[in-house]
Amino acid sequence: MTGSKELADRFEEHRGHLKAVAYRILGSLSEAEDAVQEAWLKLGRTDADDIHNLGGWLTTVTGRVCLDLLRSRTARREEPMGDTQDTVRAFVPDPVLRPLSHLDPAEEVLHADSVGLALLVVLENLAPDERLAFVLHDMFAVPFDDIAPIVERSPAATRQLASRARRRVRGATPSAEPDLGRQKQVLDAFLAASRGGDFEALLELLHPDVVLRADSGALVRGAAASKVVQGAKAVAERALMFARYAQAAQLVLVNGSVGVVHAPEGRVQSVMGVTITDGRITGMYILADPERLERLEATGLVW
Repeated sequence: MTGSKELADRFEEHRGHLKAVAYRILGSLSEAEDAVQEAWLKLGRTDADDIHNLGGWLTTVTGRVCLDLLRSRTARREEPMGDTQDTVRAFVPDPVLRPLSHLDPAEEVLHADSVGLALLVVLENLAPDERLAFVLHDMFAVPFDDIAPIVERSPAATRQLASRARRRVRGATPSAEPDLGRQKQVLDAFLAASRGGDFEALLELLHPDVVLRADSGALVRGAAASKVVQGAKAVAERALMFARYAQAAQLVLVNGSVGVVHAPEGRVQSVMGVTITDGRITGMYILADPERLERLEATGLVW
């Protein structure tokens, strides 16, 4: 494995897995790409002949890079930002988009990046060490003995990190409708009610305790600003406020579930993922941050 081309080829075999790991830890596609690239650079500075398990080594290195990014991000968010409500952000992770033609659940589960937005939002509330331990162990079966050096704890303490994270995830992650066809029926009805201004129909489609998270980025102000809205009436009123967006909306797969993209003239202006339970929408996750949307991979979608 000493040849540079052979090493590059071996790395490419693991790139998809590493990106999936980084995306689940970070919730950011661009940061995930950066973490994978940093793992490649670290490999280039290492004697590859001493690496007996390249996949495991790369996963560990990528995890360490991601942990540093998470800690840096947490420190930035804890910095004082002022006293106004405009500084409060309802963060929505980067969505992964695919055409709705991929309506095959058996195929979708094969995609490593199909973790739902709802789960990624819950992971955002974990401490960096907890998030890393949970993702690496529970999602990718990395042994605690391998995770422990990354978080600088004993294997037993690392196990406790993952256990604590697991309890929080189970308590906060809503149940979801797994059938893509039924998801599509609910969202078709939601868009029809929004386009028609049918407030009562919207209320029927929304769970009484539905939560809407809208992330418009740090620079957007006014009605479109980032916020959390809770309750069917409040969310339905907001849906009617932005009914014009429903006119140019289309259904796509958002992180493996049916969601909505607003893309007039092929330019993505917002993406909405949802959680549906028993025929009603319980969670809505809207990304409308222009800077982040500009970087989204939306090729292959039909506008």
